[in-house]
Amino acid sequence: MRPGPEPGALRLIGKDKGIGFAGGADVLGAALVTSALMLLVYTIVDPAAELGWGAGRTLALGAISLVLLALFLVREATARTPLIPLGIFRSRNVTGANLIQVVSVAGMFGMFFMGALYLQNVLDYDALQTGLAFLPATVLMGGLSLGYSHKLVMRFGAKATLVPALGLIAVALLLFTLAPVDGDYVTHVLPVTVLLGIGAGLAFPALMTLAMSGVQPSEAGLASGLVNTTAQVGGALGLAVLATLASTRTGDLSAAGEPLEAALNGGYHLAFTIGALLVVAAIVVGIFVLRSERDEAAAPAEISPAPRPTQQACSEAA
Repeated sequence: MRPGPEPGALRLIGKDKGIGFAGGADVLGAALVTSALMLLVYTIVDPAAELGWGAGRTLALGAISLVLLALFLVREATARTPLIPLGIFRSRNVTGANLIQVVSVAGMFGMFFMGALYLQNVLDYDALQTGLAFLPATVLMGGLSLGYSHKLVMRFGAKATLVPALGLIAVALLLFTLAPVDGDYVTHVLPVTVLLGIGAGLAFPALMTLAMSGVQPSEAGLASGLVNTTAQVGGALGLAVLATLASTRTGDLSAAGEPLEAALNGGYHLAFTIGALLVVAAIVVGIFVLRSERDEAAAPAEISPAPRPTQQACSEAA
């Protein structure tokens, strides 16, 4: 049977051959890091929230999750084809960009989640009104990411674009700590969504540029996937921590005699404050760890290329 014609895309893309699942899938590494992160999130949202951060069960489960993370690092340092070659973190921009991604996304996810709860539980918005309330942030993120962020990066550099953009996100979170129980959308919510949309729309494309500037072209896929993965990790862990702390704060205020809405708002304010502090930490990393794309490109000796599969391994996998 004669093979049919190749699709148009395959005719234009150069042919290459991967090493296959047998030689390239780090199943053990994936299992270790997934188990560690799932257990850590569970520890935060269940025993830490119910029993306290210093409870024996909380400490035991937290210790197990850290042991799993340590085993994952050992696995990546010794595996023939690691899931994440640790040598990539010798680049200051790769390391710094992933740190910034974790802490800044943690703060932002908390803002969206707690902000939605504030609108619904305190201001009595319904689901549609809540979605429309955050629409300015979404529109600004998309518009700036597609149309303007790259122009600023090309003109001023990615680092010079990133740091002020993170500052706008931090200011937005701090403004949300001022939202009262009887808040008004135009006064207390709209400015937050506008600043957050502008900041995120400029920050994350610049951050991706910096992360990619720290690797060789052959490692671009690894660097891009790593940044996107750390965003998901930061969001999951950050939301778990902020939601747990906000719930605990609300319970304390309720026990002290505060009305329900005021107690809820107090918990949300704590989450917004911690989120802002996380973004400030990201700014510090951006200032003192990240380098400009030109400086990073001028220091190739600091970057350890990811291990390449041998020709024999490729032949065996094929």
